[in-house]
Amino acid sequence: MGDTRTAKIFVGYDSREHIAWEVCRYSILRHAGYAVSVVPIRQEPLRELGLYTRPFDSRASTEFSLTRFLTPYLAAQPGWVAFCDCDFLFRTDVRHVFRDLDPTKAVYCVQHDYVPTHRIKMDGKEQAVYPRKNWSSFMLFNCDHPDVRALTPARVNAESPAFLHRFEWVRHERDIGALEIDWNFLVGEYPVGAKTPRVLHYTVGGPWFEAWRDCDYADLWLSERDMYLASLEEPEIRQVA
Repeated sequence: MGDTRTAKIFVGYDSREHIAWEVCRYSILRHAGYAVSVVPIRQEPLRELGLYTRPFDSRASTEFSLTRFLTPYLAAQPGWVAFCDCDFLFRTDVRHVFRDLDPTKAVYCVQHDYVPTHRIKMDGKEQAVYPRKNWSSFMLFNCDHPDVRALTPARVNAESPAFLHRFEWVRHERDIGALEIDWNFLVGEYPVGAKTPRVLHYTVGGPWFEAWRDCDYADLWLSERDMYLASLEEPEIRQVA
């Protein structure tokens, strides 16, 4: 993507998971040496600005279920921009994922092929099952691609959730690039291996939820949380953040 030092990462924000957002953001910045821009996607201000006008959906598992697809519009820049859910924990420099991307692709993601093993997730939300589930939880958008430029607020507000989450807005299958699985490792769905993945996604629930306090890799998230809380006492960190 050219100068990876200017990478911009949008993170879905959910008011029920504020601590998850803070820890996700901290993990991104810590591993990237604070050389990236991390931007929350909050539904309320998008509604106030008239950029998101869909009716409230009580069935949506998060407040950013569909606002995520506004990422390239909000980025307002050429080149590549990333989105991830707030329940991610980065253990590597996110800028590495932007290396050697094919400029003919519209979007990159981990192309999961699985059936969820949990009927209920997070804080009691029913698990939805659909094709290409979790592909949209970590996306690299090519803001120069016509299919991405077509993701305007009008379109995001008009199209069905299935159309958006199944990447039907990408006209040709060949324009969906594949990332290695450990850029979006689904904690609780994939078995724990000998090597810890680069990026952990607590998709069914992380230790900030009582029901998931003992989930796989809970210790890594809790350790990052403790580092984040300790950083609040450091003036130079608060200023950068």
